[in-house]
Amino acid sequence: MLRLLTTLFLGGLIATFLFVTCERTTQPANPNMPPNTTLANIPVDNDTLFALVTLHWDGEDNDGFIAGYQYRYFTYHVYKQDTVYHDWIETELTSVTIPFESSDKLNYQIFQVRAIDNNGDVDPTPAEKRFYTVQTYPPVTEILQPQPEEQYYVIDHVTDWWQGIQIVFHASDQDGEVVEYAWAVDDGEWNWTTDTSLYVPPEYFRPLDGEHIIRVTCRDNTNLIDPSGDSVTVRLIQPTFEKDVLIIDETNESLLANIGLIFDDAEVDKFYADIFHTEDSWDFIRQGMPSKELMGQYKVIVWHADNLYTNEQDVHQLPRHIKDIIDYMNVGGDFIMSGWRILKSFASSESFPKTFEEGSFIYDYLHILQADESAPISDFNGAIGYAGYSDISVDSTKLAESWFTSVPVIGLPYINVMPRRAGFTDAIFRYRNDDATGIPTFRGYPCGLRYYGTSFNAIVLGFPLFFIKYEDAQTTATEMLHSLGINK
Repeated sequence: MLRLLTTLFLGGLIATFLFVTCERTTQPANPNMPPNTTLANIPVDNDTLFALVTLHWDGEDNDGFIAGYQYRYFTYHVYKQDTVYHDWIETELTSVTIPFESSDKLNYQIFQVRAIDNNGDVDPTPAEKRFYTVQTYPPVTEILQPQPEEQYYVIDHVTDWWQGIQIVFHASDQDGEVVEYAWAVDDGEWNWTTDTSLYVPPEYFRPLDGEHIIRVTCRDNTNLIDPSGDSVTVRLIQPTFEKDVLIIDETNESLLANIGLIFDDAEVDKFYADIFHTEDSWDFIRQGMPSKELMGQYKVIVWHADNLYTNEQDVHQLPRHIKDIIDYMNVGGDFIMSGWRILKSFASSESFPKTFEEGSFIYDYLHILQADESAPISDFNGAIGYAGYSDISVDSTKLAESWFTSVPVIGLPYINVMPRRAGFTDAIFRYRNDDATGIPTFRGYPCGLRYYGTSFNAIVLGFPLFFIKYEDAQTTATEMLHSLGINK
């Protein structure tokens, strides 16, 4: 009986506990509290500032953590009396430098920032800063290179020597600094960069031949872009190289008369036409520099300046036009040059021996490190051929009437030699004079050089080819052309 009562009591107790437990209510979770945002007290409210302003802020969240921020600003133009609105920008930073839009004489800026917590709630009352900014001025851009209407050769691919059309420009900003530049070709899109000197590759010029407009602009540190920019029109020429040899005649026969040598232009023209087997010749003395269209038709240009000069007024003009020759060689044209004091003409006012620096035509394109010149004594009677070239001799009959020495003429004075040269070159001729009567100073020195390039080849002769015996000159011309892949 006692056991039964105990069982009933415990059963009732459990039922009561379950009843009470099931009927008990729970407290609702606390609602998420939005975050709060505060701005640093710099800059001071209503201060007047330059348009590039740095602002700092902080955020707090009592029931979570700050996941990020959003900021925006409005610009009210005080004199224009209109407003520019900017959308919210998201960031995880607590500081930002903004180039505030400041195109009016005075601009009222309202900056707002609000924190975002880990639940995605935002500060319902963004922190705010109000101040003024003074007017900013756009930068100005100027193209330094190319010059208007300048002409360039162009090919459809870049090489070791041709990277495209080079443009050089600069910019200025009267109330700030320029931070970015942009260039475009014709109506193409802007290409932004921090460089002020670059090469525009060929794919931006379509078609390759013809006129193109190169445009540049820039952006300053207040985000203003030069509204006008600068532009230049250039003419691009794609070489065809469909012909073999063009002779450019810079030999001034009137200066030969100064040393008692009487030859006319027709005689010199015929000599070169015969030895190079071509009638394609251009008279530089009478016609000036040939056009790029003309030069671009030929695989090889032969430039000769076989007169002797003794003063600055009569110096050869090739150095003044070497930019056109460089442009031609960069796109694949081969170049042969010969003449009396031809290397000296590139440093006519300097004493020899002369060491040429990197960046010069003589160093970069001929691979000559140092050049020298023989004395004003006519003992050069020919050259010994090397690297597959035949020996040559001076034509003494052409020099019979010369009076530039007081001794019987036996050869040529003022021969350019190349004591030092760089790689990828062959000495093809070495200075020769009489073993008994000649001065040994330059005997055996290279006076003819051949450079093997990846895009072009070059040959330089430090003596006037016109005064070499006809048969020897013809053999030399044939050997030079054969080495350049032209069989005449």
